[in-house]
Amino acid sequence: MLSRTADNLFWLSRYVERAENMARLMEMGYRMALMPSAGDGNRSEWASVLSASGCAQGYDPEMPLRQAEVTDYLIFNRDNSSSILNCFENARANARAMRTAITAEMWEALNNALMELRRTPMHNLAKTDLPEFIDWVKRQGALFRGATDSTILRDDGYDFIRLGTFIERADNTARLLDVKYYVLLPETSMVGDGVDNYQWTTVLRAASSLRAFHWVYRDDYSPYRIAHFLILNPFSPRSLAHCVEQITNHLEHLARHYGKRGAVHSQAVEIYSLLTQSQMEEIFAQGLHEFLSDFLMRSQSLSSAIAETYYFGGQ
Repeated sequence: MLSRTADNLFWLSRYVERAENMARLMEMGYRMALMPSAGDGNRSEWASVLSASGCAQGYDPEMPLRQAEVTDYLIFNRDNSSSILNCFENARANARAMRTAITAEMWEALNNALMELRRTPMHNLAKTDLPEFIDWVKRQGALFRGATDSTILRDDGYDFIRLGTFIERADNTARLLDVKYYVLLPETSMVGDGVDNYQWTTVLRAASSLRAFHWVYRDDYSPYRIAHFLILNPFSPRSLAHCVEQITNHLEHLARHYGKRGAVHSQAVEIYSLLTQSQMEEIFAQGLHEFLSDFLMRSQSLSSAIAETYYFGGQ
């Protein structure tokens, strides 16, 4: 496969996953803002979402940190490279660049999503409209993944698509958990109270993991259990451990396919070993935010190593 095609497939899946993940971050902010919070009203939740999204640097400091302004920035802002609109635009641009490498169903899922999004009024979404919009974005991600899984060949192209998906998903799960950290910064006395517990279950909801968590841990919604489910549980489809395991597997498929392995394979195995050997007690003792920050740096380094190994052009 041409490196340019591999690059397009990798980033196509990353952009689709990123759009959905941005919606999940906003879902967390929306749900947390419904509860009494530390700081000045609901401001801290949306500031937290902005910080965890990685897009805060481009946000106009003169703009208030309220739902209307932050969601407009994360959904429609053309200057925000990770806005949902830009993610769908970039995903379709990558798909168009190698149209013959994807199936008609994949193209239609992407194209229809972008056309519908472009028809969405580019103004502040009312509070009653935001949950519906978030659900719509998540459905588009599910439609694209369904089209991909049911129609594309299981060759090296599929491996690059899945690498992009799981790199981005792991990044997002870490960011979802980090929102919880940022929300608690203003007032640590809230730890362990009703608001704190509600916020932890909100993390599960945003990760579409509430029912799955209940199957495993029943009604034990403690921070340790929730963090374990989203970080170390290999059976949780959005956990860091599961995502890195999938990354390692698909890199191994590529190594066998091309008859070549490099430092990127060892790097992925190292991250996976770190997760499988970690204990939640150690992570909380180290500091959840510090652990997640370290993971995000490792994930970004792994993404760069994948690009270097397979000669991506860079996006």
